[in-house]
Amino acid sequence: MKKPSSNDPTVYDRVHVILSSAQTHAARSVNTAQVVANWLIGREIVEDQQKGAHRAGYGEEVTPSLAAMLKKNGWKGYGELTLRLCRQLFLTFPELPGSEICYALRNKLTSKKDSKSISHALRSQSAGTMILVSQIIEAARSSEWQPGLLHHSLSWTHYRALMRVSSQHARAFYEIEATQQNWNARETERQIQSLLFERLAKSRDKKGVMALATKGQVVQTPADVFKDPVVIEFLGLPESHRLVETKLEEALISNLQEFLLELGKGFAFMARQERLTLEGDHFYVDLVFYHAVLKCHVLIDLKVRKLTHQDIGQMQLYVNYYDRERRTEGDNPTLGLILCTDQNETAVKYTLGTGQQKIFASRYQFHLPTEADLAAEIRRELQEFQPATTGKSKSKKKQSDV
Repeated sequence: MKKPSSNDPTVYDRVHVILSSAQTHAARSVNTAQVVANWLIGREIVEDQQKGAHRAGYGEEVTPSLAAMLKKNGWKGYGELTLRLCRQLFLTFPELPGSEICYALRNKLTSKKDSKSISHALRSQSAGTMILVSQIIEAARSSEWQPGLLHHSLSWTHYRALMRVSSQHARAFYEIEATQQNWNARETERQIQSLLFERLAKSRDKKGVMALATKGQVVQTPADVFKDPVVIEFLGLPESHRLVETKLEEALISNLQEFLLELGKGFAFMARQERLTLEGDHFYVDLVFYHAVLKCHVLIDLKVRKLTHQDIGQMQLYVNYYDRERRTEGDNPTLGLILCTDQNETAVKYTLGTGQQKIFASRYQFHLPTEADLAAEIRRELQEFQPATTGKSKSKKKQSDV
């Protein structure tokens, strides 16, 4: 019988997977334990402050004095700021552990009659506390998760970012997307800063916004995929009239992972500068993707200027060609997305007429938006759309559905 070689790539691959999985599991367990511990600390601080609420200034004194005592006894990393964050975690996520078991330890300690018994209980409960935290984590994993409850894939850094989201609906959306899309803490923070929820929600009615907050981004139609504006601050490019399309394309390819994250779920990169030849004439599609959920090709054309009706005609040619020559059995109709610096909504609408659902246009910007930016954007779209209505105020889709 042939002995397996120590440098056998198959053996190595299997061992590598085992070690990586174990390492990931250990890291997640540590992260979850830290979240639980910080939540319990926050609860202790809040309940202690509430009991002393009748004393003027009591709440302001608790955190600094507690931080000083922890530092004196060698507990690093729990200064005033961290303790205030622990308190905020409890107030923002009052049901975070998702189990009544989190109150067991405190009830055991407070049931003691005298300080000597409490001191003895504290010394003997170290192992019990570890078991308690493990029970909380296990209970959270075995129960049906929903936003506001503990999730093993969300670390303390995740929750620190989530706590900065004031809207409960938006916070729930980011919790869902972070767990479903396996966002790390940095990605979660970036999506929050880019106002992803607001960009997706700005054109939806109340029912649509609630769906985002309870289900996350559900992709069912092409309109669910594209957002406006597309934020590409990660490229580090300045907003300049000297920018050329080739430089923009190269920057996007060099930062493909970040670009895919911004595009959203389901996109897979296929090609750049895809050549289409028609009777000796060559045309080039800037970027070609395939959408795994919608089961179709998505063609992206980059423009470093305002969108024109000629750009739409060019994209129509690309989409029609792909449908006739590249589309295979099982594929849905090809979609086209034109990324531009600006667009005339009314001109776009009349260029293609009604009933067109295959070509879209979105603006891109090189900086993270603010809520004021989005509010101004909505007002601008409504003003442009107003002349095309008959005195009625209609809301528009979040992106140009052209």
